[in-house]
Amino acid sequence: MEKTLVLLKPDCVQRRLSGAILNRFEQKGLRLAGLKLIKPSRDLAEQHYAVHKNRPFYESLLSFLTSGPTMAMVLEGREAVSVVRGLMGSTDGAKAPPGTIRGDYAISVQNNLIHGSDNPENAAAEIALWFKPEELVEFQPVDHPWVVGN
Repeated sequence: MEKTLVLLKPDCVQRRLSGAILNRFEQKGLRLAGLKLIKPSRDLAEQHYAVHKNRPFYESLLSFLTSGPTMAMVLEGREAVSVVRGLMGSTDGAKAPPGTIRGDYAISVQNNLIHGSDNPENAAAEIALWFKPEELVEFQPVDHPWVVGN
């Protein structure tokens, strides 16, 4: 099964939307493999957003991610990366369709509640950045055959 990293950013945690958003992922059939609440350090934010280092919005990304608590989670399931990204909606909350997380709860481009890995390779690298291997839990949910099929 594929794993992906999801970050519920400080605006999501501050607005007390974490449980509602986690619930959407679980209802879809994704399995929670790791979860923690963290106030990211500048170093962690710099590593996470390294791909944007030369972009004009880089500093504001770092300031935003380090401004408060973030819920980091690893979700696992069939095509987890694309499933999560579909549930998230467009980066710009004002343009995200209703029924998506950003479409229902966000209107900003930067304060858009959530980050999800964009491909399986980046997911593996991001998971390693945010979680130690011993922080991930492997188990087979009892409803697995009903959710995923054979």
